[in-house]
Amino acid sequence: MNFPLFGRTLAWQRARWLIVTIAIFGWGVLIPVIYVAFADAFRDLANSGAIPNELLNFGSGSLFTLPGAITLGTQHPLAIAMLSVFAVGATATAIAGERQRGTLEVLLARPISRVTMYLTVLLALLIVVAIVLVALLAGFVAGAAVQNVLGELALEQLPLVWLNGFLLWGAFTTFGLAASATFDRAGPAIGLTLAFVLVSYFFEILGSLWTAVDWTQEYSLFHHFNATEILGGQLDPTDLLITGVAFVVPIVWALVVFPRRDLAAPA
Repeated sequence: MNFPLFGRTLAWQRARWLIVTIAIFGWGVLIPVIYVAFADAFRDLANSGAIPNELLNFGSGSLFTLPGAITLGTQHPLAIAMLSVFAVGATATAIAGERQRGTLEVLLARPISRVTMYLTVLLALLIVVAIVLVALLAGFVAGAAVQNVLGELALEQLPLVWLNGFLLWGAFTTFGLAASATFDRAGPAIGLTLAFVLVSYFFEILGSLWTAVDWTQEYSLFHHFNATEILGGQLDPTDLLITGVAFVVPIVWALVVFPRRDLAAPA
């Protein structure tokens, strides 16, 4: 690892890191508030039959239980957008952006190999994602405590929730950085990484709203991060395996491709 590059990468993220961490903590606090305020009304609507069964869940989450609301909070577009600031935006521009600006050659002219550069930037961005996820879970706990529903949370399961969530968003992070190491411009790297996230999310929501094609959820990485099951003590090890493989494969790709590829002159 190159410590000056590691520090520079973290410093480069510090402003958005602070803003997103505060915002996502606030979002986490809000979820138990919404659950307490609307859970009973939502159950009454469900029992009345006024809402079709397909609309009772959003992705793998629901407002029927606090763990279900937490799953809903992790799969909400707002939470995904905040985490994508780093998993998509920061990763896809980390290397390709340097190349596009013509500063990558200056960086590599120093005594630092491409592998060291890649692993240093990867570690820094994974730490950022990990801390943002901690802030989200801390918000859930704080909100539950304020609403006096902390007893509905299995706090001992939260480390597993974090681990599964880190593997999920770590997979998007490693994919984005692999794309950044593959292309000479930030645009294609951002587009490919964003498409990966959006297609995965589309499959999860499509399968939850249209039961005839619920099999599409199995092809979504989001479906393999279900806080409801983990908090209920029903973690499927296959979910960790799938997200873990999705985490590792882009790293292998980048370590093979980036050191061997030619760097064309910046446009």
